[in-house]
Amino acid sequence: MRLTTIKITIPEDLPREVRAAAGERGVSAYLIEVLRHRQAQDRLRELVDWLEEEYGPITEEERAAAQNEMKKLQVEHKRRRAELHRDRNA
Repeated sequence: MRLTTIKITIPEDLPREVRAAAGERGVSAYLIEVLRHRQAQDRLRELVDWLEEEYGPITEEERAAAQNEMKKLQVEHKRRRAELHRDRNA
């Protein structure tokens, strides 16, 4: 990946926090990750906006069902991670 340098102006308290969050991976790598994450969020927001234009807004019932599915997935993910950790330590 080719890189370029840009100059930005940020609040004076932010560099300290960014360096702490970046840790050993470095500020540039951290900011690249943050920016890519934001781009993905923006694309998802655009998709949601388009879907709501096409099909109408999400109902509270649909939102609750989706949140319930997410909770189930999180429980399953946690179970699988524990199982994997247990297998590695066996």
